[in-house]
Amino acid sequence: MISLVLVSHSAKLAEGIAELTSQMAPDVAVVPAGGTADGSLGTSLEVVQAAVLKALADADGVVVLADLGSAVLTAEAALELSDNFGDRAHLVGAPFVEGAVAAAAAAQQGGDFQAVSLAAEDAVQTASLAFSWKAAAPEVPIDDHFIPLRGPGFVTAPARVRNPLGLHARPAALVARKVAEFGMPMTIGGADGTSVLQLIALGALGGDQLEVQAEGPDAYEAVSAVVALIESGFGEA
Repeated sequence: MISLVLVSHSAKLAEGIAELTSQMAPDVAVVPAGGTADGSLGTSLEVVQAAVLKALADADGVVVLADLGSAVLTAEAALELSDNFGDRAHLVGAPFVEGAVAAAAAAQQGGDFQAVSLAAEDAVQTASLAFSWKAAAPEVPIDDHFIPLRGPGFVTAPARVRNPLGLHARPAALVARKVAEFGMPMTIGGADGTSVLQLIALGALGGDQLEVQAEGPDAYEAVSAVVALIESGFGEA
């Protein structure tokens, strides 16, 4: 398992993002390293090093994210000046919030260090979709009945979002984890089913209908499971 360390000028900011990611990736250790040792705004070499050591305790590696320029410098120094980390901790250039969410989701899905790092880095592009994805998503006719359709190599079916708040962070993470379990190409409303950020960017609310499509030998089972999860309402309906 890969852990995360969040280096920020603000302890509250780092703790808040750690709390957010814990709702989406409950099995991933996300350690905040915000502020100075006395709780002031700023960054601290010692705070970062202590956070990385804590994150490494039960992890194969640690991905470090930083919010602003001087936090990047502090994180780099903390990693370079310690003999305890070896090659198990690395700083990744990624947007702080979106990168943390994407990295945590990838780690929850069992991604190795490279996969988790790439997920964080790719968040730059994915985040830009947030204001345009829903407009570009294909319209799906409203249908209350689950009728999977088989095409050449794929299965597709509509899923109605039941919970009023739609695919916000926690439901999106649950869907992404379910999709990852099947290990096959799957799209939901045109978005990559394994990407928490792309699912959130759909902006799907209660009552919206999304097309779920998968390819592979177990596509029928996968589509059925994901449709059932979406239509369950995630305990919020």
